[in-house]
Amino acid sequence: MTNNNLNSTLKLSKKEMQQYGYKIIDHIVEHFENQDSKKPVTIASRMEMDALLAEQIPDQPTPANEVLDYVMDRVIPYCNIVSHPKSYSFVPGPSNYISAMADTIATGFNIFSGGWAASPAAAELEIITMNWLLDIFGFPVKKGGGIFTSGGSIANLTALATARRIRCGNDFSKAVIYLSDQAHSSNIKAIKILGFKKEQIRIILTDINFKMSLSKLKNAISIDRSEGLQPFCVIASAGTTNTGSVDPLDNIATICKREHLWLHVDAAYGGAAILSNKGNTLLKGIERADSLTVDPHKWFFQPYEIGCLLVKDHKWLNRTFSEKPEYLRDIEGNESEINFYDHGIQLTRRFRALKFYMSIKTFGLNSFKKAIQYNIDLAKKTENLLRNRCDWEITSPATLAIINFRYNPKEIYLSEKELDQINQNISNKIVTSREALLVTTILNGQITLRMCLINPRTTIKDIQETIEKCEVYGKEELTVVQQSC
Repeated sequence: MTNNNLNSTLKLSKKEMQQYGYKIIDHIVEHFENQDSKKPVTIASRMEMDALLAEQIPDQPTPANEVLDYVMDRVIPYCNIVSHPKSYSFVPGPSNYISAMADTIATGFNIFSGGWAASPAAAELEIITMNWLLDIFGFPVKKGGGIFTSGGSIANLTALATARRIRCGNDFSKAVIYLSDQAHSSNIKAIKILGFKKEQIRIILTDINFKMSLSKLKNAISIDRSEGLQPFCVIASAGTTNTGSVDPLDNIATICKREHLWLHVDAAYGGAAILSNKGNTLLKGIERADSLTVDPHKWFFQPYEIGCLLVKDHKWLNRTFSEKPEYLRDIEGNESEINFYDHGIQLTRRFRALKFYMSIKTFGLNSFKKAIQYNIDLAKKTENLLRNRCDWEITSPATLAIINFRYNPKEIYLSEKELDQINQNISNKIVTSREALLVTTILNGQITLRMCLINPRTTIKDIQETIEKCEVYGKEELTVVQQSC
């Protein structure tokens, strides 16, 4: 092929763009329409993926439809369907079609959402949707602020950088930060990135309900003060990933107020539960936090990536992250015209607010409330289902749509080691079958199966089918154990 055949403008004709776009939309619609009938799990080794996909960078063009067909045949089928009703593990991503199309709009128009001058409507929508979230969580709308991020990890990092700046200034050599043994790993990662040493981190043990121990927290703060250190921040969890547990937020907020500590609440998983009756009660005190992480791409049913940080005072973000290079001096605007690159880590930012705005506007907040309440009720029904079957043990009851359980036949004595191996093998077999994504976690030193039920399209029938399949595998594993004795 000669250089005359190269497309140096990177353009397609109007007809080519329409045909190509319609073809992609057809694929996406088919996915939303038929994903329930597909297997949610894919399994492939690096060797298999290399054999299927590895190639040298292509110097010459390939027809657009040929590339698209290649991707649909060889890439998409080898990705887990995290929006599948039987995708129970980690934190599923139920998503919704309106938000997927909103992302298409934001990407198609390539909207820069970093500064007001570049996209005033994008900045305004981020302000509007941020105000919606401030209102939902009881933060002051006029004084408060926030920013959309790629996810909870960057939101937590942004929050802790802000807390350090506001409470410690430039010297944090004696600062101490507190979080529970159930806190999300992204918090530890953020603490390390910010330059805190291991001896500046206090891991507070949790109680039998996997909630931060208040007495242990108070004792740790008291000891650190007596040793001349500077306690400055507590990270509380509102919906831990393991069990959905919520730390005693109101009591922790009282401690933080008395001790003049920054309270950051990591509600990346459980925050949306505030829209349900029970969740609203469990999250009492969340409005007293200085900063709050919530992930719309979890229980607000948004596609990846959209996390969010809320703060009580929007000026805290500007004081922490604002820089004034010469090349941005012409686009600063006035104080009411927010440049979100001054509120966080990223300068170049995609238009994340659009999908949240369009989906809330299309379905209405009450639809989201109903979906979240359904998830909480479904987890409770799952707990009841398991309690009524003699071979199952509840290791952590249904809390904010998460339940932990394990296979443990009552009539047969099995050692902890044997039970751990049986439950691990149940998970291995159900995943290998590709019928469901159901993996394990560890609670109180025991391997346990864990379901996170935040997909509003998951039914009790889906769960019954999965439990029955797990029972079959459990009996198979039990036979193996008995034969080895």
